[in-house]
Amino acid sequence: MPGLTLSDRATLAQLSARSSLPAASRVALRLAWILAQWSHRRRSRSHLADLDDRMLSDIGMSAREANYEAQKWFWRP
Repeated sequence: MPGLTLSDRATLAQLSARSSLPAASRVALRLAWILAQWSHRRRSRSHLADLDDRMLSDIGMSAREANYEAQKWFWRP
């Protein structure tokens, strides 16, 4: 599944906040939003696990912190 851009996420958030949408549509949009967040976390954590010590120091993380974050399940913020 391709990643959502920032504008896609903003549009999805605005649509799900609309009260004029039918309840089923709001539920579907909320579910899509949650799945997009989970997908983003999974990809981000996977990439984080691949960074070497030099790259980790560039973003201000230790290898221990990166490993802790990379080991989290995708549903955990």
